[in-house]
Order: sequence, then C-alpha cells, then structure tokens
Amino acid sequence: MKMADGPTILRRNRPGTKAEDFSRWPDEPFEEMDSTLAVQQYIQQMIRRDPSNIDLILNMPEANDEGMTATEQWIFLCAAHKTPKECPAIDYTRHTLDGAACLLNSNKYFPSRISIKESSVAKLGSVCRRVYRIFSHAYFHHRTIFDEFENETFLCRRFTSFVTKYNLMSKDNLIVPIMEGDGATESEA
Repeated sequence: MKMADGPTILRRNRPGTKAEDFSRWPDEPFEEMDSTLAVQQYIQQMIRRDPSNIDLILNMPEANDEGMTATEQWIFLCAAHKTPKECPAIDYTRHTLDGAACLLNSNKYFPSRISIKESSVAKLGSVCRRVYRIFSHAYFHHRTIFDEFENETFLCRRFTSFVTKYNLMSKDNLIVPIMEGDGATESEA
C-alpha cells in the first residue's frame, strides 16, 4: 500500500478481479518498499514486468546487498551451513535464533537449569556473538525500527549488559551505541 498525496494504491488482487487485470498495479521503487519481504516483492515485480529478462530479475537492487552486513567493515558468515557462508539477513537471523534455541535446550550441553558446566560456557559466548550480530545489523540497516523497538523493550541494552557482566563477548565487538538517558553515548569499546 502506498500512502502519499495521491490515491492509495492497493498492491493485491481483490476478490472478483478479472484474470487479465491480475497484478496490474504500477511498479514501486525498491527504496519505497517497506516490508521484510521487499526483495521478494521486487523480484515478483520484475517477473511481472518481463518474465524473459532473467538478468534484470536476478540483479539485486542497488539499495540492497546479497550478504548480511552490520557496517561496511563487517560481513558475517552464517554458521548454520556445513561450510559457513554469507546468508541474506533474514535467513541469518532465523538460522541464528533457531540454532541458539536448539543449543540452549540441549541436554548434552545444558542438562541442568540450575548450573552450567564450565565446558558449556564457551558455547554461550559463541551464541551471544551471533545473536549480537542481529542487533548490529538492525541498528545499522533498519535504524528507525531498531530505535522504536529498543525504546520500548531495551532488548539490545539488556543483552549488552548481560554479555558484558558475564564476559561472554569482547567489548571490542560491541559496536551498537547504547543510549543513556537523554544523550547518546557509545558503549565502552
């Protein structure tokens, strides 16, 4: 849906739409697609435009990159694959959270809910670094959404405090600035 000064454009086929009118709405610039499925929408739009132009369909929009980046300095490889490789951010996020849930619920590594075996503590550090990468990606690429969510839940701040308190991550890896009161201060690096 597009909310602008002009008429609202519904980008869906309404009940009763004739077959020849299916998906006949105007193209939307990729930069204006406001959805977690923007790339999928963009690809579908390119297919509707010309299904024979495979190069156009397979070219990533300029505003998007194929791998997950937190900043221009870092590209993260997804450990969910046999050989770690770049993953789109949404897949990296899903793989990381699924992997973290499986590990933390593993009787092999965490048989007790009361104490943690020393050999399992190293597993926590690895999981924390991967989960933190999701925060950093959200901060550097989806700042408005990150700020809105963080102001409501303080999730990144709580996570950062947790990993700092228990020395689960090096402070050098904590790249998301943490907001203190009214002023912004970067976390100690």
